[in-house]
Amino acid sequence: MIASPKRSLLIVISAPSGTGKTTLCERLISEFNTMRYSVSCTTRTPRDGEVDGVDYHFIDENEFHKRVKAGAFLEYANGHGSWYGTLKATVEAALQNGEDILMDLDVQGATQMRRAVNGDHKATFLRERYIDVFIAPPSLDVLYDRLRGRGKDAQDVIERRVKQASHEMDHWREYQYFIVNDRLDASHDALRSIIIAEHHRVASIAGNTEQ
Repeated sequence: MIASPKRSLLIVISAPSGTGKTTLCERLISEFNTMRYSVSCTTRTPRDGEVDGVDYHFIDENEFHKRVKAGAFLEYANGHGSWYGTLKATVEAALQNGEDILMDLDVQGATQMRRAVNGDHKATFLRERYIDVFIAPPSLDVLYDRLRGRGKDAQDVIERRVKQASHEMDHWREYQYFIVNDRLDASHDALRSIIIAEHHRVASIAGNTEQ
């Protein structure tokens, strides 16, 4: 009997705030027992209950920038005064162990990831496993209603998030897959179908460096 090896995957998902991305990601994690979130490095101090190596790898700023200069990160960014980054070695080790790595990144982070896996001729291992998905709301009006209906944000915050969403949605063509989350169950079915198909892909995509 011929064994069918399953490819481990590096999955990047982007979506505007309020689109339902977190719920969809949590459904994937609960359904696929080999899938887990990427554990990033950060320079911020741990919050109550956070565990080093589980929630984040907590390092100081000097160490972070040393790793940046050494090219250790697949992507990194500054948020609210602290640095965050994804270590290439950590991701590769998990993939080699047969795990799927799920990353929730904004458009800027996804662009960095694409450049890292497609721009480095030595990154064939990652390139063969990399997929990215953009999840969009049915419309900006629907997104506005969803954000307002949550009752968590002030009006100016909602308006800023909708404006940011409009900018992010201009980049959907840069992604390999695109899902409009008009119905959560249907969007989950589409997303899980992508994962299952990619697990069993035979054709190599190592030579695809167009992005």
